[in-house]
Amino acid sequence: MSEVQQRGFWKRLGAYEPLTLITMASIAGGLFVLQRLTSEVLEGETLRFDETILLALRRPGELGVPVGPGWLTHAVGDITSLGGITVLSLMTGLVTVYLLLDRRWPIAIFVLSSVLTGWLASTTLKILVARPRPDIVPHLVEVSDLSFPSGHAMVSAVTYLTLGALLARTQRYRSTRIFVMAAGVFLAVIIGLSRIYLGVHYPTDVFAGWCAGALWALGCWLISKRFVPSRAPGGGLENDNGDGD
Repeated sequence: MSEVQQRGFWKRLGAYEPLTLITMASIAGGLFVLQRLTSEVLEGETLRFDETILLALRRPGELGVPVGPGWLTHAVGDITSLGGITVLSLMTGLVTVYLLLDRRWPIAIFVLSSVLTGWLASTTLKILVARPRPDIVPHLVEVSDLSFPSGHAMVSAVTYLTLGALLARTQRYRSTRIFVMAAGVFLAVIIGLSRIYLGVHYPTDVFAGWCAGALWALGCWLISKRFVPSRAPGGGLENDNGDGD
């Protein structure tokens, strides 16, 4: 590489924010992890680990009864509903309408398209891998589709992380941006854990769902950061620095 080419390379590299570079590196690393995990699942290398975790969450000799008090099972059932298609559709629809009414139509359209394409990606991965549901323990909720990756884990990560990342860009203060993102991560994590507790997914299904959903959300954030304005037309420039309140 000549000296002129080197200067051009560093100039192009310097045009990107450090956070953008970190995001791109995270996406590359996440893709590698997802590929390796999928390969191990297809080869059956993770089955012993998966079954050990599922059995540990049930009472010995009573596999239909999960560990913990009765109220915990009820609470986990409520939590898993937050990752269902009904709740996520309502959440996405309401946020989209809010952004449209707030004259932020570019980000509203991007939110809707990001979530819908994420759901399509989840369905496609399920069909390609075609892993059956675990049958080592009784399911505590009714399920009918394929197992890998966990649709609840992936789609909730796609929805809540995408909404969190894109909505955070519309917030004025750094503290509210951090809270919005933290809330999205928290919801995605507890929804994924609920699927393992209920016995309807192997742990590796959920790990893959989190990984794929986070990758999708990161990719959407990266695209929106570069091409989608977060402010309404005439509403001023985006405040990237953010002041604490």
